[in-house]
Amino acid sequence: MSAVETPAIAAGAVAPARAGVPPLTVEHVAKSYDSDGRIVPVIGDLSLTLNEGEIVAIVGPSGCGKTTLLNTLCGLISADAGRIRWHGREISGQPSGVGYMLQKDLLLPWRTALRNVMLGLEIRGVSLSEAEERSHVVLDKLGLHGFDEHYPSTLSGGMRQRVALARTLVNEPDVLLLDEPFAALDFQTKLLIESDTAKLVRESGRSVLLITHDIEEAVSIADRVIVLSKRPTRVKAVYDIALDSDRTDMIAARESHGFTDYVRRIWADLDVARN
Repeated sequence: MSAVETPAIAAGAVAPARAGVPPLTVEHVAKSYDSDGRIVPVIGDLSLTLNEGEIVAIVGPSGCGKTTLLNTLCGLISADAGRIRWHGREISGQPSGVGYMLQKDLLLPWRTALRNVMLGLEIRGVSLSEAEERSHVVLDKLGLHGFDEHYPSTLSGGMRQRVALARTLVNEPDVLLLDEPFAALDFQTKLLIESDTAKLVRESGRSVLLITHDIEEAVSIADRVIVLSKRPTRVKAVYDIALDSDRTDMIAARESHGFTDYVRRIWADLDVARN
C-alpha cells in the first residue's frame, strides 16, 4: 500500500471521547493472508492499548507486519480474529477522528501546498474561507509560512513531508496513526520535523501510534515503546520511557540520562526477534 493518510480517514469527524476510556484498545487481534492457496500468518495474537494524550511507538523486525497492523486498526483491512475498540466501541469499517499518515507524501502535483492541505476539509464540506484559514495556521506552525502557493515539485523532501503532516493535522483528528513518516528524510530534517510533530500533538493532547524502524526515534519521541516479534507478530516487550528532558526537543531527548540504555535494551530485543 502506498503511504499517505487516506482522505476518507483524515476527513472524518472527531469521535467524542469517553472519560476514562482509551481511544484505542486492541484485544487478541490476528491476521493472515492467502498466498496462492497457502495461509500466511502475519499478526499472531496481539493486544495493546493507546491512552488519551499518549505517544506510543511500535518497532519490530522488517516484514513483521507493522503496516498490516495499522491498516487493520483503521479498518482498511479486516482482522481474522480479536476485537478493536475505538473509544470503547467496536466500529465496522473506518473509524472517525483518525488521521493516517504514511511514509510517502503523495501530494497532488497540480495543487499548491495550501490546496493539498485543504483537501480533507473540502471533502468534509468546510467553507472555502474557513478551510484556507485553518490550513494557513497549520502550515505556519510547521514552518511553512510563505510557501502556501508553492507546488510540490518546488519543495524539498522535508517541506513536502511537512505539507503532508499539515494535511493530516488540519482535520483535527484526536488520534494519529503514523507509518514511518520520517524514514526518508535526512537526519537534520528528521529531528526538526519530529520535534515539531511532538510539540503539536502534545500541546493538543492528541494520541499517536507511530510505526518506526528507528529505535532512537522511538525512544526520543514516545511515552511508551512496544517491541514486536517476527511473524506471526506478537508483543515481545513494552518499555515505559522516562527521560529527564523536554519531550518536544529530540536533541535533548537523545542526550538524556538513560536514553542509550533504552536503545540498547530495545536493540537486544529486536536482535533476538530476528533470529
